Amino acid sequence: MNDIVIAGIGMTPVGEHWDTSLRELALEAIEKALHEAGGLRPQAVYVANIHAPVLSRQANVGPLVADFAGLRGIEAATIEAGGASGLLALRAAYLAVASGEADVALAVGVEKATDRVGASVESAAATVLDADYEAEQGVTPAVQAALIMQRYMEETGAPREAFAAFPLLAHRHAVGNPYAMYRKAVSERVYQRVSMVSDPLNLFDAAPLADGAAAVLVARRSALPPQTPQPPVRIAGFGIANDTLAWHDRDDLLDFAAVRQSVETACRRAGCAPAEVDFFELYDAFSVYVPLILEAAGFAPRGEGWKLGQGDTLSLDGSLPILTMGGLKARGNPGGATGLYQTAEAVLQLRGQAGDNQIPRARRALVQALSGPASLAATVVLERE
Repeated sequence: MNDIVIAGIGMTPVGEHWDTSLRELALEAIEKALHEAGGLRPQAVYVANIHAPVLSRQANVGPLVADFAGLRGIEAATIEAGGASGLLALRAAYLAVASGEADVALAVGVEKATDRVGASVESAAATVLDADYEAEQGVTPAVQAALIMQRYMEETGAPREAFAAFPLLAHRHAVGNPYAMYRKAVSERVYQRVSMVSDPLNLFDAAPLADGAAAVLVARRSALPPQTPQPPVRIAGFGIANDTLAWHDRDDLLDFAAVRQSVETACRRAGCAPAEVDFFELYDAFSVYVPLILEAAGFAPRGEGWKLGQGDTLSLDGSLPILTMGGLKARGNPGGATGLYQTAEAVLQLRGQAGDNQIPRARRALVQALSGPASLAATVVLERE
């Protein structure tokens, strides 16, 4: 039996932390996670980050964060895998414990978007694309998402207004999340009136890049204190898959194949089917990603993922709740830290500590983060003890 559990979590509010440094944000999240775990100390630290070398002029973020947190003399490394960085750091911590190299390992994600302003932030965001064939030609993640949305509407017949359902759902759920950047519900009328980012993608179709840090402490069950302060959550299975980096190189432009492969692998290792999860924390960096992910993960037929947003299926009391704490759109998108925020939010649900957003009797979660348009997909199944 898999005896590797999440022993502690910590998060900072997502937003604009102008007066807080990269290392200070990370420390706040780390201290919360270690406190939750009753003083457990990690033997390895994996720090997820995308943009610090460009926006903060800081590489070597792993040793920087470990040093500032007083975690010296142990393994410390940086993990960069685009938007999937946080879940790859979690997997590194999981593998360190599973291999016997450590009894306790820490995954930390941190991003500081406000260390630069203006065009430099957009340029940094574009570094996750194919530099030669996309970014250098003026393509940004938002432009790419707009092209994907155009293609999706053309092939499926989905109306433009159908995409409103996903950001509106995210904002409604974020009202109950104290760590969210935007804790305010949005009406469809407001959605329809905001400016375009890249036609047909509007301002509410794109998650805002923001500052934030999240930490997740992974431990062997036997290493937990006799009186564990928090109910442990089991890491039941991981799945990682990649696809072409450049979207235009896909044989099928609307097939997020890496999503399907990573979900199948994670669920097989967890001994469950995707339909047996109680909620799905998916990667809504852009609203068009949501139906594509739902289709690839097997929750909707090809071309019909958008229809799930038309009823209550995806709401907190629906049969497949998603974005239960606001997702990237309303919680904010803290880059490399995103996957660890998603994990921490899922842990709160599984512990029964999600407050007004609590899903009754939640036992199993599916958490997924992507790099680009599913150029890399990382999926983990978490289970309540």
